[in-house]
Amino acid sequence: MAHRRWIVADADKEKASLLSEKLNIDPFIAFLLVSRGIDDELSASDFLSSSYAFTSPYSFADMDKAVSRINEAIDCSQNICIYGDYDCDGVTSTALLYTFLESMGASVSYFIPNRLSDGYGMNKSAIDIIKKRNTDLIITVDNGISAFEEADYINQLGMDLIITDHHQIGESLPNAVAVINPHREDNAIRFRDFAGVGVAFKLACAVYDGDVDDMLEQYADLVAIGTIGDIVPLKSENRGFVKAGLKLINSDSRIGLSALRQVSGNSDEDLTAVDIAFQICPRINAAGRMDTAYKALELLICDDYEDAQFKAEQLNLENNHRHEVESNIADDIREKIALNPSLIQQRVIVIAGNNYHHGVIGIAASHIVSQYGKPAIIIGIDDDGECVGSARSVDGFNIFDAISSCSSMLTHFGGHPLAAGLGIRANDIDAFRDRINQYANNYYPVMPNQTLGIDCKLSPFYLNTDLVDNLNVLEPFGADNPQPVFGLFNVKLMNITPMGDGKHIRLDVQKKGQSFKAVKFQTTPQEFPYNIGDDIDLAVKLSKNYFKGKYYLSIRVIDVRYNGVDDDKYFAERDNYEAFLLGNEPKGELYPTRDICAAVYRHIRSNSQKNFTAEDLYFSLKQKYTFGQVSFAAEAFLQSGLVNINQGRIAVNEIQGKTDLNNTKIITTLKGRLKVE
Repeated sequence: MAHRRWIVADADKEKASLLSEKLNIDPFIAFLLVSRGIDDELSASDFLSSSYAFTSPYSFADMDKAVSRINEAIDCSQNICIYGDYDCDGVTSTALLYTFLESMGASVSYFIPNRLSDGYGMNKSAIDIIKKRNTDLIITVDNGISAFEEADYINQLGMDLIITDHHQIGESLPNAVAVINPHREDNAIRFRDFAGVGVAFKLACAVYDGDVDDMLEQYADLVAIGTIGDIVPLKSENRGFVKAGLKLINSDSRIGLSALRQVSGNSDEDLTAVDIAFQICPRINAAGRMDTAYKALELLICDDYEDAQFKAEQLNLENNHRHEVESNIADDIREKIALNPSLIQQRVIVIAGNNYHHGVIGIAASHIVSQYGKPAIIIGIDDDGECVGSARSVDGFNIFDAISSCSSMLTHFGGHPLAAGLGIRANDIDAFRDRINQYANNYYPVMPNQTLGIDCKLSPFYLNTDLVDNLNVLEPFGADNPQPVFGLFNVKLMNITPMGDGKHIRLDVQKKGQSFKAVKFQTTPQEFPYNIGDDIDLAVKLSKNYFKGKYYLSIRVIDVRYNGVDDDKYFAERDNYEAFLLGNEPKGELYPTRDICAAVYRHIRSNSQKNFTAEDLYFSLKQKYTFGQVSFAAEAFLQSGLVNINQGRIAVNEIQGKTDLNNTKIITTLKGRLKVE
């Protein structure tokens, strides 16, 4: 994982103390609330409340028109079709509105586009299929706000259209009976960050015209899953949706979800929002990624237990298949980087491969961003030469704007500052890579530093299950209310133990006589650059595990670094190194002298059991040499055959005789550019 700047949250201790006193809550919880901007009695009380005030659905513009048209369709036995989407939000929205309208006596069907053949949103071919069903009214969920041509086409075919969507609105609205969207300026609402399923729920509440609590008892589970899956802020009404939904989910009231809990291996303990995000949502998403979202939808609306078990197993198989395809793509990407390391030296990483599954390339791009701390675009090349790409970015770099600057060579594109998609022809990929990196060079002379928020520094003496119990009042965790991250600073590493067939490690650490264990997943002992006896800092998340009738504290390491790391020094040196690679004049030391090369190589050999990245090597040398000097030394070792670099990790080669680094291409080039004698 790329090095991140740790930022420890600051909080007004007087405000926290006052909040603790007024609300009679744990002082530590009050401190965390204040650090997150929840710093007055009213906002904190609302945040911690077990009940929520939900705005009237009629606060949304056009809601009365939508309800009137739906009631007309029900009264006249007209055919209604729910037009959904293939992701978790779209599937739960479709399931909610379909089951609700069916319970109201409506003649209702559903349609969900295929990710690979239909793409996102409405299309005329799908509308033709829906028309053949003798449909009178189409209701979109989680899409439709940009379907201008499709809305006109629906009207031409003699059908009516109601749009419910939560995506941003343009300058005008499609031609529809009603357009229900929280971002309309003429809404009488304050909170606007609903998921698509939240908007669909508001419509159902308006049609029902009854107590919201009654509706939550029926549909809060679907609203919660879609809200969590779409990563919208868990604030205000969204927080109420998820709290109510978790109660419903953990009571196993919906047969399909109960079966899905069983196949995910978590049917005995209550699920949290984090569990939903990592266990339930991916399985629902897998259906739309790998095959058809109908598999997930039909599970959610299933009312037969045996059928639900079968459908849940099918989703689990799709998720396993997704993992396998994802792993194959990741392996191929690593091979491409090994053959051409310059791919990851550019500001925007662009990697293309044959027949990369379009449903998985977004996940692959996210992994590259996490690993290298740079925007990444992964492109799948089909047999016909047509290509689909998925982009993910880092905070501070607008990937949509960057892609827009290359629009003339794209067949289509769309997205947001942190995520986007595109279409391109295979023979344009290299030119696209050059152009988007030229854009990055021009508009981002220094790339944004990646950060990790630390809620507070914590003494090991406070590590116990009582702390986890106290943190439960902050649940549910999710977007804009993340699970707290604690900093354990200047602890001594006492032991490293492999776990899970060597894929993970357990760390034994100690500070001031207090010992504890922490787990770091997806890291082998060889990939862990630290040694027993090192003084390190840990960024951790805390939870509880239940085993043999007792709860135990679980400490999960999400980041680790040497104690005393100088982030300012590192980022300045890294930026200087990358700017130099792009042809700019150096602003600091870059040339690895003979003595520096000797010291770096000795360090690699003395830690031959470790597979360092260049970044690991730099920090393990305690920042004694600049990042550029260490990186160029490693490049010289590679060119001379002293080391090999596989998947970005440096390993020593056993060779006989002496090697002259002066004969390597990189040293020769550096001497010329830096005018070194």
